Amino acid sequence: MSQYTHQFRVYYEDTDAGGVVYHANYLNFFERTRTEWLRSKGLEQSVMREQANVILAIRKMEIDYVLPARLDDLLTVTTAVESHSKIAMVVQQAMYVGDTLMAKARVQIVSLNASKFKPMRFPTQYLEELLF
Repeated sequence: MSQYTHQFRVYYEDTDAGGVVYHANYLNFFERTRTEWLRSKGLEQSVMREQANVILAIRKMEIDYVLPARLDDLLTVTTAVESHSKIAMVVQQAMYVGDTLMAKARVQIVSLNASKFKPMRFPTQYLEELLF
């Protein structure tokens, strides 16, 4: 399966007093990359909600903080689908500075009925887009 890549610069607002990326901000970089990955596939979450009454929600996330990212680093964040079922998928994400792994995440995403917040099947057209 294909891998999506997005880059970010670490700004002062992303760091703590020591110039190290604050741990919660890794979540932001991973989330933004997943959102841009969807957009690269022609999928926007607001449109998915309006057209198919579906939202994507994070059910579980595991993060391994390998090395600290720092002020002014250029981060490269990758996203790739590891597995999927009818209502959920697992994506692997990794964050690098150059070739050095800084953090990695394993994220379970579930498809929910936007009105009821109950699990529902991924609409076929969305699932097909995400897998290729």
